[in-house]
Amino acid sequence: MTPGHRRSTPMSGPGPDPVAGAVLDSLTAVAELLAPGLPAVAEQTRHAHTDPEGYVRDHADRLEDRGIDEPFPGLAWIALVDALHDHKLLAELDWKEGADEIRWRMGGLASRPSVDPWVLFEDGEMELTTHDFLQVCGRHYREVGTALVILDIESDCYPVACLSPRRVDELISHAKSAGFAVWPLGV
Repeated sequence: MTPGHRRSTPMSGPGPDPVAGAVLDSLTAVAELLAPGLPAVAEQTRHAHTDPEGYVRDHADRLEDRGIDEPFPGLAWIALVDALHDHKLLAELDWKEGADEIRWRMGGLASRPSVDPWVLFEDGEMELTTHDFLQVCGRHYREVGTALVILDIESDCYPVACLSPRRVDELISHAKSAGFAVWPLGV
């Protein structure tokens, strides 16, 4: 700028990072899709994103069970998984979980379909490996109008949640925008 030239717009100091804001918006959208009407889920996720040190301090006991003792880039995603679990909107299944245990845990979800998908299962399907059985679950859940998705936490477990099949692509898009992955089951 040359001397005597006035800037047409005032300079401002540092503002919010637009990328961080977009990530926060995407995380919030994911939380709202998986926990409609439960703002506490989005609040917990946002807390982990905006104040990771405070979140680790406030949730130290729970995070210790996951081997987490300090902030890391995936903390908000873990906070989302934990919040969904607390509200019975997600079942965290071990990679070698048996079909009966999966059925019991999925039946305890507040977001489970009103129509019982388990009547659609055939005897041989109950003997599949966990991964294959979850794919079958996804297919049968879709047959009764509910989608199953895995929130990838890069672990040896399957955090599984339910939502409307028409919202799956939107969920995947928001998760990707936040830097995380969601995988639909049974498609």
